[in-house]
Amino acid sequence: MLCFPAAMSDHSTIEASTKRIGLLLLLSGVLFVVARPSAMIPDQVRIDTGVLAGVVGTTQPAVRMFKGIPYAAPPLGENRWRAPQPAAKWDGVRNADAFGAPCAAGAPVGGRGGARGAAPGQTPAAAPPREPARSEDCLYANVWTSATSPNDKRPVMVWIYGGGFTGGSGGLAWYDGENLAAKGPVIVTFNYRLGSLGLFAHPDLAKEAGHPGSGNYGMMDAIAALQWVKRNISAFGGDPNKVTVAGESAGAIMVGALVGSPQAKGLFTRAIAESGGWMGLTMGRMQTAAVAEANGVKAMQTLGVSTIAELRAKPIGELSIPSGGLVVDGFLIPEDLSYTFQAGKQNAVDVLTGSNKDEANFGVCPGAGGRGGPAMTAATFRAGAERRFGDAADAYVKLYGVTSDADAPAAAHMACADEINWNMRQWAAAQVAKGKNAYTYFFSHIQTVNGQPSPQGATHTAEISFAWNNAKGQPTQTWNEVDRRLADQMSSYWVNFISNGDPNGTGLARWPEFKDLSNGRVMVFADTPQVEPAAPASKLAFYAAAFQRLLKGATN
Repeated sequence: MLCFPAAMSDHSTIEASTKRIGLLLLLSGVLFVVARPSAMIPDQVRIDTGVLAGVVGTTQPAVRMFKGIPYAAPPLGENRWRAPQPAAKWDGVRNADAFGAPCAAGAPVGGRGGARGAAPGQTPAAAPPREPARSEDCLYANVWTSATSPNDKRPVMVWIYGGGFTGGSGGLAWYDGENLAAKGPVIVTFNYRLGSLGLFAHPDLAKEAGHPGSGNYGMMDAIAALQWVKRNISAFGGDPNKVTVAGESAGAIMVGALVGSPQAKGLFTRAIAESGGWMGLTMGRMQTAAVAEANGVKAMQTLGVSTIAELRAKPIGELSIPSGGLVVDGFLIPEDLSYTFQAGKQNAVDVLTGSNKDEANFGVCPGAGGRGGPAMTAATFRAGAERRFGDAADAYVKLYGVTSDADAPAAAHMACADEINWNMRQWAAAQVAKGKNAYTYFFSHIQTVNGQPSPQGATHTAEISFAWNNAKGQPTQTWNEVDRRLADQMSSYWVNFISNGDPNGTGLARWPEFKDLSNGRVMVFADTPQVEPAAPASKLAFYAAAFQRLLKGATN
């Protein structure tokens, strides 16, 4: 990243000459007027670290983009495994016309996390030229705005990407904010630390930090990004007091942790969680600091180092340190967040939550299909039920009607979606108990891929491009008119929620507010949005009871 004087920015020079009424050109006796497409935020904005020069959108000429903005200092050297430090100030004008490097990760993270890339059956794009290679120097944010002045006070959405805490970035084409920003909100994406660089825990790091626990550096990055938004988003026409934090899969897990964290209080007023919550996608206990730090001690022994200083000196390619997701560190996450939400101690924010019909096709539920694994039989279905639900296993098998091997694969596939569906609904119900608005969806639409209905159905991640109104979000998408219409409708619901805490608006089917876990109804995004005819009461009751047993320690 380099800083350039204003005179060296070709875009700024050209646009400055056309900011007035227009440039009159006489060509072949015909008078032309070259004018700006519409009133826009200035091409140069001042934030707390310096002046940025943005660029005009590529598909939405009324949108201004600012890319690769450092929201914290590079987490290098002594800053590795340290809370994000303030970004350095710069002189002159910094060109904000290119994405910063995505965050590198060490060894893949085990455990719960969700989406790591393109869905099965899709061909991932080659490393896009829109992003540099992955790097440890990666704490950058991006802003898309259609505001006309810094005084507009537009609502803001801050997006946290998925990727299993080992991949993803804020610069992916999937999360291009032009089309959403064109509908009104200011859109922000950012990079956060991943893998061993974002999740490594060790008792010496806790001592160094001066507060309980360690790990959760990626979550610290998210809080730093939200603090950056609070300080600076008004320069882009955004309202720092009307911020929605949103994410999918691992990003939604992070959103759940932020809603439950006292350190994030006041940084946002609404939250959107797509296919994920603080527990993960399905119910489970969070990782304790004791376990995470003990694993950190073992990892250092394996690497043959005895101090954090030695570990910080190691090249990134040698950091083969497995880690297990977010940690109950006693500071950012004071306790297992299931107890926090159960007691109503989480932050009081409006929520929009939901999940997809064919989540299992992504391999997010072991044994339920998707990415390999042994074939599901009646015996393995029952064994899984006994392991997870103990004495309630018989009721579970009966609930899904598994009487033969032929029944088991479809039942496991459905059970995966049902449990994630329950998870998203129970979160909504928890926010209702706090006196806040809650809305929940179920995505079942099958998009067009390579000219045909996707063989993966409404798999995990499938809703992302529709919520972003982004037909080019994945390389294999070849949408038809049904896809495009649903994306326009679905993104309008999202924009309305970001703006008002209520997704409903003119020209949209009425989305009922979610009130009660047992009979609250959700919006189903099929080929057209439609309200669920009835809640799956018996399944919701089973998972709710199993969750209570989990909290009491009756099952593993």
